[in-house]
Amino acid sequence: MFNYKVIGNILGILLLINGGFMLLCLPVSLYFWETEWLSIAISSGITVSVGFLLRFLTRNNKNKDLKKKDGYLIVTAGWIFMSFFGALPYLISGAIPSFTNAFFETVSGYTTTGASILTDIEAVSKGILFWRSLTQWIGGMGIIVLALAILPFLGIGGMQLFVAEAPGITPDKLQPRIQETAKRLWFIYFGLTVTEAILLYFAGMTPYDAMNHSLTTMATGGFSTMNASLAGQSPAIQYIVIVFMFLAGTSFTLTYFALKRNFTKVIRNEEFVVYTLFTLVITLIVTITLLVVTESSFEASFRDALFQVVSIITTTGFVSADYTSWAPFLSVLFFILLFVGGSAGSTAGGVKVIRHVVLFKNSFLELKRQLHPSAVIPVRISGKAMEQNIVYNVLAFIMIYILVFLVGVTLLSSMNVDFDTAFGAVATSLGNVGPGIGDVGPVDNFSAMPMGGKWLLGFLMLLGRLELFTVLMLLSPYFWKKR
Repeated sequence: MFNYKVIGNILGILLLINGGFMLLCLPVSLYFWETEWLSIAISSGITVSVGFLLRFLTRNNKNKDLKKKDGYLIVTAGWIFMSFFGALPYLISGAIPSFTNAFFETVSGYTTTGASILTDIEAVSKGILFWRSLTQWIGGMGIIVLALAILPFLGIGGMQLFVAEAPGITPDKLQPRIQETAKRLWFIYFGLTVTEAILLYFAGMTPYDAMNHSLTTMATGGFSTMNASLAGQSPAIQYIVIVFMFLAGTSFTLTYFALKRNFTKVIRNEEFVVYTLFTLVITLIVTITLLVVTESSFEASFRDALFQVVSIITTTGFVSADYTSWAPFLSVLFFILLFVGGSAGSTAGGVKVIRHVVLFKNSFLELKRQLHPSAVIPVRISGKAMEQNIVYNVLAFIMIYILVFLVGVTLLSSMNVDFDTAFGAVATSLGNVGPGIGDVGPVDNFSAMPMGGKWLLGFLMLLGRLELFTVLMLLSPYFWKKR
């Protein structure tokens, strides 16, 4: 039923890639004369060894056919494998001695959630913090998409993996071959990361902090090397981060077209227009409210509003101020923003703007269909009629999203977590945002969460990162039937 040799082979490749990325942290640790370099080297050695073992055990496989079911299994198993082995640097170095906490931090990294259990980030060694940032950068575009760029060398087709990695509404392929698409996406991703790091350095950040924050900005992850995140940083630094958070929350397909100077594709993209206008309108509302309830200047109010709105909508989760202390109205507003998400085809999590657009358009058109029951009235996005099966997919996704949220809140509340915190923790984990409300707000973390709660939230992070269907499909009995 499943091609287990191909599955094992690809999982081995993912672990080899993971172990290779760990080695990038060695120069950082050695440069700062940290003893943790040995822990990083051991972690990399273990990860690479298991990767080679899986490759060795699955060698000489003549059947390299990869079916859709295999793709879904590889994606989910790949993220779980990566998270288990990605926790090794924390455990071996002693930075996070608890396996539950280390796994939580790692899942939060790979899923680009940004929820942390670290109470004193600045006390952790720089090599380990660089690995922490790197997990988000790897997870941002998806380790599976990275692997697609090398699958041609193995003679294995990768379309099934790409579909499983980004189910539902997906961006148009940039090139006819999926491997070429993956390469171009990673080239744009890498280029924007380097560009932001250079700008942050010239704006006043140290090279180390600039690189870490650029890694986690482009991944819309939000891990910072500072306890206060980006609060207190210069306006120049905050504006640079705002711009790149917005770009990271934009479809990388549109970024590609913009770089090719095909601006017509960008301005005619309905999702991008709604994403931009919605961000501006909410920023204006928050700015006006801040001018009324605080004594800040217009520039400071606008910057704080824009930073936090973009950070939450794009699910980056950086913090420049405690939005829960501004006004009760704004706390409710930012809680609602946890369910928005960025654009499809971006590194952002959440429901995604395009799904909201389809939901609202279909809801209003349903009123028209009641008056004209015989008429065929399709949902149109960017002037094109959308297939009905995609509309059904969107409606099903949102319904399941709400159901999972409610079940998650119920389960977390049963672990003696208060109402506000349960709502905030589940919403921010499922949406891969980071900060929430209650005891997991922008100036708090998840260290006090019960052990069972951390495993539950870790599962929700994975569920949200893979957009529900990929993981839930494996829990369905239909998936395992031999047909």
